[in-house]
Amino acid sequence: MIRVTVIYDPPANPAAFDDHYHNIHVKLVAKMPRLQSFSFSRGAVENSNAERPAHLIAFLDYDSKADLDASLESEEGRAAVADVSRFASGGVTILTAALSD
Repeated sequence: MIRVTVIYDPPANPAAFDDHYHNIHVKLVAKMPRLQSFSFSRGAVENSNAERPAHLIAFLDYDSKADLDASLESEEGRAAVADVSRFASGGVTILTAALSD
């Protein structure tokens, strides 16, 4: 299993971020092929590093790295990735890791 963790830093306009994320971005991500599961945080994100706050964290799971790559290379994947720049004004960090069984 491959997990992609997307950490969104605090945006300039949190209400606009939330509106776009929930009403547009979630629908784009849900259309990505080979995606096994997709979830994201609701409410405040607690962080042990007060100097690096986060606004929202999303988790995307795939069966394999090949499935992740195919999903990102698809039309739907490219649309979801391109959309991030439309609302993530605070920046974003993306982590990809293989999960142990």
